[in-house]
Amino acid sequence: MNRVLVTGAKGFVGRALCLELMRRGFEVRGAIRSLPSLAVPPETTVVVGDVGADTDWAAALHGVGTIIHLAARAHILRDRAMDPLTEFCRVNLAGSECIARQAVAAGVRRLIYISSIGVNGAETFNRPFTADDAVQPHSAYAISKHRAELALRKIADESALEVVIIRPPLVYGPAAPGNFGQLVRYLLRGVPLPLGAVHNRRSFVALDNLIDLIAICIGHPMAANGVFLVSDGEDISTTQLLRRLGHALHRPARLLPVPAVLLRLAAAAIGKHELAQRLCGSLQVDIVRTREVLDWSPPTTVDDALARTADWYLTHVR
Repeated sequence: MNRVLVTGAKGFVGRALCLELMRRGFEVRGAIRSLPSLAVPPETTVVVGDVGADTDWAAALHGVGTIIHLAARAHILRDRAMDPLTEFCRVNLAGSECIARQAVAAGVRRLIYISSIGVNGAETFNRPFTADDAVQPHSAYAISKHRAELALRKIADESALEVVIIRPPLVYGPAAPGNFGQLVRYLLRGVPLPLGAVHNRRSFVALDNLIDLIAICIGHPMAANGVFLVSDGEDISTTQLLRRLGHALHRPARLLPVPAVLLRLAAAAIGKHELAQRLCGSLQVDIVRTREVLDWSPPTTVDDALARTADWYLTHVR
């Protein structure tokens, strides 16, 4: 069956993934929580409501050969939940188990689960993360993603369902949400940033590169039941990222050379330790296994991806 179900089809990755898969000739169905959908033509969407342990996926799964499970409770900057881990697991763990068990009953061949590099850990020091490393999930979100991975592997072991796990680092591209989008807006406004002396090394993944890998994993026989890390294949510092992004935006980055150690101390004093870690710490990803097992290389360079991203923001952000 050539029909692919994409959950989270209204999200940053889901919208672009649905369009690219259709361009490549796949029959795509997008699962969304509620209407309207700007991602996919209405005839190719199914409304499933909230994702959790009791979601009814029957209509969405009819005739589907592959599921790409993107729907998740993601990072929330001001999480007001009394027990964040329970809330993350309600969607990310229980919701993933629910769709996988119904997929088995519906005869789905493969489920591609988009996890997070946070399962490996928050920061690297002497070497990049690999898929074989002992996991060190550092947040409620990452813990929920790891628990979902374990649950999906168990279901795969007990059935004919093939599970593919992809762990991306920060994904950037046109309309990127979160911290990346905020940095773009700062650069567009010419806001001085104290990030001119950060000498870390970080892996990122362009939206186009992540989508290409997902598409490869739909049919590649060696992807079955594997764990794959993904990145652009070039690690850069936060300072380099901002300078190259500023160049793409035609807005030279105004970066103040504040030592990273001072940034970390200042951030810790105001309760922003995690933000400082993401801006100043290193997080490198080894994609050798992904390259060798899947015969895959990132098709888009960092600078080309930043140029495409910049074009979108210059057109849409005022």
